[in-house]
Amino acid sequence: QVQLVESGGGLVQTGGSLRLSCVASGRTFSEYALGWHRQAPGKVREFVAGISMRGETTLYADSVKGRFTISRDNVKNTVYLQMNSLKPEDTAVYYCVASARFEVVAGQARGGSWGQGTQVTVSS
Repeated sequence: QVQLVESGGGLVQTGGSLRLSCVASGRTFSEYALGWHRQAPGKVREFVAGISMRGETTLYADSVKGRFTISRDNVKNTVYLQMNSLKPEDTAVYYCVASARFEVVAGQARGGSWGQGTQVTVSS
């Protein structure tokens, strides 16, 4: 089992940027694929971005492609989500997920270890 703690959320204006961080503890970090999902009020949780164990493969939802970048630091046990050109529709609670299976972090299968989430609010 791995424990995940997200940080970096906040309030930002349209067009602004934020960088989310997720620190993992409990198991060997490099054995996990990692991802970010989000849930807006009244909506189901949706996949945002995923990264493979060694970082050679990344995947993005169409809605964030070209604006968001996922990366990982296997020394610091941290995964990041750099969010640029933010829009009001990006407002949501953002969750970090870890799994040995990439399809889980990519939102294609159930399971994984999840953090508690961090709120991102983009004002218009």
